[in-house]
Amino acid sequence: MSFFLDDINDCLWDHLKCTNKKIVLYGMGDGAEKVKAVLDKNNVQVDGIMASDEFVRGQIFLGYKVKKLSEIEEELKDFIVLVCFGTQLPDVMAHIVAISEKHELYAPNVPVVGEGVFDLAFARQHRSELKAAYSLLEDEQSKKVFENIIRYKLSGRIDYLFSVQTDPREIYCFLKLGDNETFVDLGAYNGDTAAEFIKETGGRFEKIYAAEPDSRNFRKLCERLCDEKRIEAFNCGAWSEDTTLFFSSDKGRGSRAEQTALGTREVKMMKVDSMLKGKPASFIKMDVEGAEEQAILGAKNTIATFSPKLNIALYHRNEDMYKLPLLINSINSSYRLYIRHFPYIPDWEACLFAAPTF
Repeated sequence: MSFFLDDINDCLWDHLKCTNKKIVLYGMGDGAEKVKAVLDKNNVQVDGIMASDEFVRGQIFLGYKVKKLSEIEEELKDFIVLVCFGTQLPDVMAHIVAISEKHELYAPNVPVVGEGVFDLAFARQHRSELKAAYSLLEDEQSKKVFENIIRYKLSGRIDYLFSVQTDPREIYCFLKLGDNETFVDLGAYNGDTAAEFIKETGGRFEKIYAAEPDSRNFRKLCERLCDEKRIEAFNCGAWSEDTTLFFSSDKGRGSRAEQTALGTREVKMMKVDSMLKGKPASFIKMDVEGAEEQAILGAKNTIATFSPKLNIALYHRNEDMYKLPLLINSINSSYRLYIRHFPYIPDWEACLFAAPTF
């Protein structure tokens, strides 16, 4: 049976290998380093690096003098812009769109965690898994989001994301919250999602279990929610077993657990099943910087037994788009599965939602 992927015959990385245009990276940071590494591997030359005007102060990045767009335009005339950072800020996104109206522009998809890129070879290698995950989706919007995210990953074209983005509050349309929810917040950061949950329920809930591995974020979480007695906070990461791993601490939300001694310190990791000690949960959120598969496995008994509503980040690893839906379905096939993408460049706000059928 035909699958939309069968009609796609090229991808951004192939285009960049063949183009005669100069190539400019937009951004300074981890994303630019990753994009540059892929280009280097494909023997594609980078001809400049630019940043927004307010950030250009004579910096040198990756051996290039960072320049303003106006300076790049004066020097190179016709060129390709590769957006190498993530943003959900409306004014920044509007600026990117404005640049795209003047220049050929892409936002290359490089994984937040893991190696390799989601190119045609990867997509074709995992065609059967992608098709199986697609077939599990409950509504036409989810299937359209799935298709457009795959098309975006292969092409780098941001219009694929814009055409399927929805309001974040749409999650409550199919993950309806009641008055006695028990919420498990994995990747609780500074307590922002727990605070949103409390607001959404009007304070009518049973309990919140909040897990955050970064000590600074954990302190902020505790300070923010210290007056709420129904919260049990864990300074730990979510994993498939109770263990200790080394902690690689990027700043802010980028903190993640690694299985090697590359980090600066050790951190406790826990299963959701251990946190709950056999008690039920009605809603679990997982945004754990690439450890979603491990977190799901650590919640296997809870998911199988109690069918909690699930909100799972679907963008950290290349394989997340097919592996996470298939894993959830293998644990509990009664779920209705949805995918939504909220306003963001690149696809960093793609989420999988699992709603119980009862």
